[in-house]
Amino acid sequence: MEKVGFIGAYDKIDCILYIAKILRTVGKKVLVVDSTINQKAKYIVPVINPTVSYVTEFEEMDVAVGFEDFDAIKNYLGVPEQNELDYDYALVDIDRAGALIDFEINPTDQNYFVTAFDLYSLKRGLEILNNVQEPYNLTKVLFSKDMTKEEDDYLNFLSLGLKIVWDENRVYFPLENGDSLVIAESQRLSKIRFRQLSIQYKDSLMFIAEQILKDTNGSQIRKAMKNIEKGA
Repeated sequence: MEKVGFIGAYDKIDCILYIAKILRTVGKKVLVVDSTINQKAKYIVPVINPTVSYVTEFEEMDVAVGFEDFDAIKNYLGVPEQNELDYDYALVDIDRAGALIDFEINPTDQNYFVTAFDLYSLKRGLEILNNVQEPYNLTKVLFSKDMTKEEDDYLNFLSLGLKIVWDENRVYFPLENGDSLVIAESQRLSKIRFRQLSIQYKDSLMFIAEQILKDTNGSQIRKAMKNIEKGA
């Protein structure tokens, strides 16, 4: 099972679920783990009998809420501790430093730093990486109204001195482009819908999926996206 960390204080579980849906549509078994303090997945992912911690099936993938580590998830699912969980990918939503260790997020694997450019998102997000012992390879996932060089430079300035190796690629999600309204409607319908998302938002989702799916080319991912939209 390959683990992918989505690190930061910014609200990112919806984006993670959309990426997970793409991975599932190309045939991968996917687990989404919400390890955040607020546990937003508890409120937007439908579940019949929610408890303090649980795993529920949603859109043919599993979503885990309220667990401190993968061993606790194994115990819940009845998987022997020495065995691997039966997933191709685990996408982990992280907003605290302890979760990096608890969920054994490998610093050299494909991981993402997700932020907007308000000071809380920037400073609180980077705080998660204050005391890491090894340099983390991270791709920037940036939510912004008008992505500017000054914003990126400011993020680079704030991260000086931290053990971060920024990937040369950046992923940009536009704000105020109607996407938040589409996502909110999808939440109310308990579905993951791509059809009315902006082209830029969908392109960014596909780019991240292609980075994660090293053995899958872009045309397969675009085909998966079309299949999702047809089924919406």
